[in-house]
Amino acid sequence: MAISGINHLAFITHDLEATIRFYRDLLGMTLEAGVGHGGFRHYFFRAGEAQVAFFAYQGASAMRPKSHGTPTQEPIGFDHVSLTCDTREDLFAFKDKLEAAGFEVSGAVDHGLLWSIYFYDPNNIPLEISWDIMKVTQPPAVSDDMPLDIVAEGAEPQPGVWPEVTNRTPVEQMVAHAGNGHDMRNTALSENRGVYTDEYRAFIEAHSNAAE
Repeated sequence: MAISGINHLAFITHDLEATIRFYRDLLGMTLEAGVGHGGFRHYFFRAGEAQVAFFAYQGASAMRPKSHGTPTQEPIGFDHVSLTCDTREDLFAFKDKLEAAGFEVSGAVDHGLLWSIYFYDPNNIPLEISWDIMKVTQPPAVSDDMPLDIVAEGAEPQPGVWPEVTNRTPVEQMVAHAGNGHDMRNTALSENRGVYTDEYRAFIEAHSNAAE
């Protein structure tokens, strides 16, 4: 069992059209999927192996601007989102493209392990695009003037910190109820816009065989 990456980051937008124009048309991220019903929408943009998602609904409002990394008393729950690019040329190409489109960009900034530029999307969400210039070969690579004892324990999960699982979910109870995007599956299948993963297809087949 392991976390293999970021699946998606979900935010709120007061202007879905402007958000699509920014992430798809300006940053070049694929508009991966979306669901909408009763004035409620949830749309996803592909970012490598991860996705950035937005909820859109009546009454939503833009965030109050907050500079990247600036301390705040606001209970906003996050600071900014960092996207990755592969080359130095790509980093500055994004900077040029954003500035040509009228967005203010700060940087590039050398953070030791990566270079970054900073800007805001149309929802005032603080964004960063980073170009990695080093690969950490022996984690954790930490520079801290007040080092924590817990960091000295190492980079990997430590045993015995949390209780062992004693009440595991039986296989036959590993089911899910229909959520707000449930109909998206039928649409994707009927319009030939998606296919089942191998694991889910095997689950369906096994479930069908068990029901016979």
